[in-house]
Amino acid sequence: MTSPHGRRRLHLATALDRRSVYDADAYVSAARLAERGALDFVTLDDSLARPGPDALAVLSRLAPATRRVGLVPTVTTTHTEPFHVQAAVATLDWVSRGRAGWRIEVSTTEGEARLFGRRHAAPADALWQEAGEVADVAARLWDSWEDDAEIRDAATGRFVDRDKLHHVDFTGAAFSVKGPSIVPRPPQGHPVRVVDATGRAARAVAARYADVALVRTALPARAAAARAELRAAAEAYGRDPDELRVLAALDVDLGDGEYAAEPGHGGGGPRATPHGPLYRGGPVDLAELIVSWHRDGTVDGFHLTPVEPRRDLERLVNGTVSLLQHRGLFRTFYPGSTLRDHLGLTRPASQYTVAQGAS
Repeated sequence: MTSPHGRRRLHLATALDRRSVYDADAYVSAARLAERGALDFVTLDDSLARPGPDALAVLSRLAPATRRVGLVPTVTTTHTEPFHVQAAVATLDWVSRGRAGWRIEVSTTEGEARLFGRRHAAPADALWQEAGEVADVAARLWDSWEDDAEIRDAATGRFVDRDKLHHVDFTGAAFSVKGPSIVPRPPQGHPVRVVDATGRAARAVAARYADVALVRTALPARAAAARAELRAAAEAYGRDPDELRVLAALDVDLGDGEYAAEPGHGGGGPRATPHGPLYRGGPVDLAELIVSWHRDGTVDGFHLTPVEPRRDLERLVNGTVSLLQHRGLFRTFYPGSTLRDHLGLTRPASQYTVAQGAS
C-alpha cells in the first residue's frame, strides 16, 4: 500500500524481549517508547522451552497503558488448545481496541512435549501443517459471531441474535472444533497474524494465512526473493498479495556512538551469525540501511530486535526513527487506531456474512 504521497509505506516494528524480567513497568516503558516513535507494533516472544512470563498476559497488561501501538504476542499452536488460543487473542483485540496481533509459532522439542505428556515431539513440517489448521479455524471462530450478533435488547431480554452465530464444524488432521466462539467478533475482524517465514516449513502457512511475514536474512537479495515467493504463493492461494506485508527481521546492536558506527563497531550491512542476522552500527547507519532496502523494494519494512533492550530501543526510536521522520520517510503519527490501519490492511468481512450474501 502506498502513502498519500505515492510512496510505498515503510513499516517498522520492534521486539520487547527481555530475559528474566518480570516487572510490568519495564515492558510498559518500552512499549510507550515504541509508540512515541509511531512504530507499527511491538512483539513479545514466548516459548514452552524456557521459563519466563506469558507473552499474551504481559501484552494484555500493556493494552490499557498504551493507546496506538500494535501488540503481538507469540503463542505456540503445538500443545495449546486452538479454541482457547483464538479466544485469548480475540480478547486482547477487544481490550486493546483493535491493536492485537498473534505471532504463530510451533514447539518442536521433546522437552516441551513432556511438559504436557500428551504426545511426542513431531517433525517441523507436521507441526506447521497443524499450525496452518489452527490459523484457519481461528479465523472461522472469529467470524462465528457476525459483527452485529450482539444486540443487548433489554426489552425482550435477548443478548444475542442466535441467527447470527455460526457453528464452524471444523475437522482437521489433529483436532476438530464445533464452535461458535465464546468471544464476539474482534474489532479488527481478524487480529493480525504474523509468521516467521524464514524456514521452508513455515513459508506456506505464512503465504496462506499471515498478514505479516518475517524473513531473517542478512542478504537483501534473499529477502527480496523471499518476498517475491511469498507474494506469488499468496496469490496462488487466492489472496491479494498486496494484503501481505514482508518485513526483514534483524537483531540490532546500535552501540554507543552518537552519529555513525564507531571504529570497530560494525557498519557495512548486517552479517550472518549463529543466532541470526545481526546489524551493528550507529542509528544513522541503520536508517541508511532501512532506506536502501525499502527504496529498492526488497521488503515492506523491518522487525528489529535490540541486542541491549533499553539502550538499543532508545537509540532506535530517538535516533533512527527520528531521522527517517525528519526525511519524510516514516510517519510522525498513527493514521488510524487499529493495527490493521497502521499496516494499511483492510478489515476482512466475515466469511459467513459473505457466504449468505453470495447465496
